[in-house]
Amino acid sequence: MALAEKRCEPCHSGGTPLPPEETRELAKETPAWTLKEKAIEREFRFPDFRQAMDFVNRVAAVANAEDHHPDIHISYGTVRLELSTHKIGGLSQNDFIVAAKIDALL
Repeated sequence: MALAEKRCEPCHSGGTPLPPEETRELAKETPAWTLKEKAIEREFRFPDFRQAMDFVNRVAAVANAEDHHPDIHISYGTVRLELSTHKIGGLSQNDFIVAAKIDALL
């Protein structure tokens, strides 16, 4: 099943982040995102602030539906999103699921 078709599952504090080999495999399904040690991130550019905010609002709807929320950085026509599972201090499959769903918004 494609990541964008999956649903996020609740994570519990003290859980274990995905091992690096799993994150590299999942990153192949979200190639526009940059894989960091404990997060994935992507920058989006828009012609103006209004379009950037429209996108952020659509991202917020996805995040709320999945109960998994990115860190959002906005600067006029640029939106940078970072996904990490804070409860486990690293990456989970949920980060990649939400990234794939965000990619599907474009």
